[in-house]
Amino acid sequence: MTTTATAPAAEEVQRHAAWIGDLKGSLGEVVVGQEGLVQSLLIGLLTGGHVLLEGVPGLAKTLAVSSLARGVHGSFARPQFTPDLLPSDLVGTEIYNQKDGTFTVRKGPLFANFVLADEVNRAPAKVQSALLEAMQERQVSIGGHTFPLPKPFLVLATQNPLEQEGTYPLPEAQLDRFALKVVVGYPGREDELAILERMASTAPKVDARQVVGLEDIAAARAVVDRVTLDKRLAEYVVALVIATREPKRAGLAELEGRIQYGASPRGTIWLALCARAHALLAGRAYVTPGDVKAVAIEVLRHRVTPTYEAEAEGLTSDALVKRVLETVPVP
Repeated sequence: MTTTATAPAAEEVQRHAAWIGDLKGSLGEVVVGQEGLVQSLLIGLLTGGHVLLEGVPGLAKTLAVSSLARGVHGSFARPQFTPDLLPSDLVGTEIYNQKDGTFTVRKGPLFANFVLADEVNRAPAKVQSALLEAMQERQVSIGGHTFPLPKPFLVLATQNPLEQEGTYPLPEAQLDRFALKVVVGYPGREDELAILERMASTAPKVDARQVVGLEDIAAARAVVDRVTLDKRLAEYVVALVIATREPKRAGLAELEGRIQYGASPRGTIWLALCARAHALLAGRAYVTPGDVKAVAIEVLRHRVTPTYEAEAEGLTSDALVKRVLETVPVP
């Protein structure tokens, strides 16, 4: 194992897997299809990792995030990101009281357990950057004072593809703060029919059942930390990440000059953590190579930057990560 903590007992894993399954069922009552999206949101919840959802409008991104917040008994805020948004609209500001000549702090919407940053890439860079301290340090600074954010604190951001009018690319430093980037696609035919039957109403059901409390989330995260990650799998995780930086040395000579930037050490950390959470969702107390592969693309796609030559050849970050997964030997 890569940790000295005692591995969780099978009964403990099954107990948490039971309420996680109930929460998943609650989300399924509201969100039709999109099983992959729901799975990724649950992994973010179990690891404390922020999640970025990308897709065209109308694919239930906002509905899925708000339903997750309702399914967990925690505070929820939904700041709508617009081109005229100011950093103080997120973190808060100081208000001057003329009567006694003092300043009081009015906290912004970031002071919530679950923050839905809706259409995050419609706001300019200075507003996006205001999220950095909150996402990394779980604290914000207002008027020279630092205030801790509630526990747990999770940013679930949605963004439209960059081809959409009125969008701004997120800074690389902010992208790296997201544990997962989930690309949401169109539903299949059967799911589309189910959406029509369920949502084509003047009063569709959009409220998920409350299933768990914040104490359950904290307990489950402690279990995730103890899920067994064998040393060989830890070395596999590191090998995958290093292959995105030095593809030629990993047997991927054809990708030499095709990757501008590889994954950062945060990619290594989140790949291991998310693989542990994936194992817990499957009701196991140990990680398998399948767990690592299942989360690898969503953990690495926003951390691997193709060169202009790669983009000209139609090689996306997803395609590059897939080639790495196909080439690096599985233990």
